[in-house]
Amino acid sequence: VQLVESGGGLVQAGGSLRLSCAASGRTFSGRTLGWIRRAPGKERVFVAAVLWSDGVTYYADSVKGRFTIFRDDAKTTVYLQMNNLKPEDTAVYYCATRLGWSNLRAVDEYDYWGQGTQVTVSS
Repeated sequence: VQLVESGGGLVQAGGSLRLSCAASGRTFSGRTLGWIRRAPGKERVFVAAVLWSDGVTYYADSVKGRFTIFRDDAKTTVYLQMNNLKPEDTAVYYCATRLGWSNLRAVDEYDYWGQGTQVTVSS
């Protein structure tokens, strides 16, 4: 399985970014694709997830209403649209995948990971 993220960068507070995760190497039916972030000096934290087969989504409370996760079946790509960014959103963002749709906040349940993309939000 390969997960390749792109789209990170530097943005001012209130701005927007769209992250992409190109997925390949297996069928993703029955799997969840998620975005997880690690802020400097902190643990990895779940951000958002989408169930590949039907597009059902789930978000951390901290990003609900600001971030949107969606997938493109034809391109086998998952996106994270991030609006109204805040300095506390600064982190390395990872795309990851796992089986099933339960206990999505448990980051150790994700078995394949991308290399990460840096998002920096200035105040």
